[in-house]
Amino acid sequence: MVREVQFYRTAAGRCPVGEFLDSLSGKQAQKVAWVLSLIEELDCVPAKYFKKLTGRGDIWEVRANVGRDTFRLLAFHDGPRIVVLTHGFSKKSRKTPGKLLALAEQRKAEYFKRSKS
Repeated sequence: MVREVQFYRTAAGRCPVGEFLDSLSGKQAQKVAWVLSLIEELDCVPAKYFKKLTGRGDIWEVRANVGRDTFRLLAFHDGPRIVVLTHGFSKKSRKTPGKLLALAEQRKAEYFKRSKS
């Protein structure tokens, strides 16, 4: 295994990525799961599935396209082998909404703060 994908949990125990996946159709969730398996198994994941967002610290974007629908999950790294997914959304425009990027950065900070205590 090259990487391990984990789902972020809030301090209250909610799992935003799990909730997002539950909201998708079976086919959509299957495609997202396939992309996540690529991230875990490939040394070099094609940028069309997994890439670092420019100018956003260490926030990465997971991409899955199903028909005309585009799904994104934002993530960060915890060391070289762990990728933590913060949340997912359906992308309607080319630019990722700043509010969603800020949420990923907030969850990253919270994750590391809790892991240290």
